[in-house]
Amino acid sequence: ISACGTAYFAGMVAKYWFENIANIKVDLDIASEFRYKKTFFDKNTISLFISQSGETADTLAALLHAKKHNQKIISIVNTIESSIARESDLVLPIFAGQEVGVASTKAFTCQLATIASLVIHLATKNRSITKNQQRLFIEELLHIPSQVLQVLKLENDIIEISKQFNKVTSSLFIGRGSTYPLALEGALKLKEISYIHAEGIASGELKHGAIALVDKKLPVIVI
Repeated sequence: ISACGTAYFAGMVAKYWFENIANIKVDLDIASEFRYKKTFFDKNTISLFISQSGETADTLAALLHAKKHNQKIISIVNTIESSIARESDLVLPIFAGQEVGVASTKAFTCQLATIASLVIHLATKNRSITKNQQRLFIEELLHIPSQVLQVLKLENDIIEISKQFNKVTSSLFIGRGSTYPLALEGALKLKEISYIHAEGIASGELKHGAIALVDKKLPVIVI
């Protein structure tokens, strides 16, 4: 799996799901680094690329590098007429609609929904999960829109919490397992949208350096 920025964080979640649910080993690379190291391609490997626009230059270059090594290419994109989609053997569109803001929001959640669907399908096919587990996973996916609506009802609470943030100069986001990439994504969003420095770290790593930054003024967001 290879991608950049927010799409790379979706790839981090994908790695966790592929390995823990579908029992499929995954190597994960930032697309801008992909061409600059030895990658062990073989005929039993598929290369998966994630991009909101389908035009991300580093991701497209990584895709072409994999294609040159005779890899089968799957892309997860929001724009099915894009360069990445045209170069792929299989395109999985996320159907997020137009992303108006510079910071990717709905595209990220739609990427995860598409990845989850692929993981559930493959896990069922290779019998890593039972048909009953497949049904439960699908039911959980179908509940997500109603959960989003529940979060939107918290608008007033979120406004109050944000008042504690607007004077800070830095913050920490922490998570574990599949929520670690969400901590990275949360930190990225705070930087992109609010211009406040933020760092996302694995919660077990808090004691290795980052704890030196913690004081009464530093917000810590735990996922």
